[in-house]
Amino acid sequence: MPFTLESSQWLPRPPEDVFPFYSDAFRLEELTPPLLRFHVVTSPPIEMRAGVEIDYRLRLHGIPMKWRSRITDWEPPHRFVDEQIKGPYRRWVHEHTFIPQNGGTLVKDVVEYGMLGGWLADRLLVRRDLRRIFAYRQERLAQIFA
Repeated sequence: MPFTLESSQWLPRPPEDVFPFYSDAFRLEELTPPLLRFHVVTSPPIEMRAGVEIDYRLRLHGIPMKWRSRITDWEPPHRFVDEQIKGPYRRWVHEHTFIPQNGGTLVKDVVEYGMLGGWLADRLLVRRDLRRIFAYRQERLAQIFA
């Protein structure tokens, strides 16, 4: 059974400014908590478009992991979707949407995910971790786009 996590944040710049920042895979390194030791392994430059695959390394609770995602939908400057094709989750589909609002951009993230351990793993560990990661990301984005 998949779980869903939703997050939204208003940024004081138009989608034409915000989307390119999000679509640079290497920006994920500065938007991810240092504890995860997140690193993009794919060599630059990465030309974002549907079908592109990107490899990462990270640590979850100290355990080294490899992660590969594929961009499945690409609609600049309004939306893109990445899906994990290799990594710690059984399912990971992350939709990023950029909506013009009040002279800025409402950024919406919707993540559908599933993992071993189901609801118990989600309740005890995963959801809490994901909320912390997204809270860190929002904090950093507020600083970057201030």
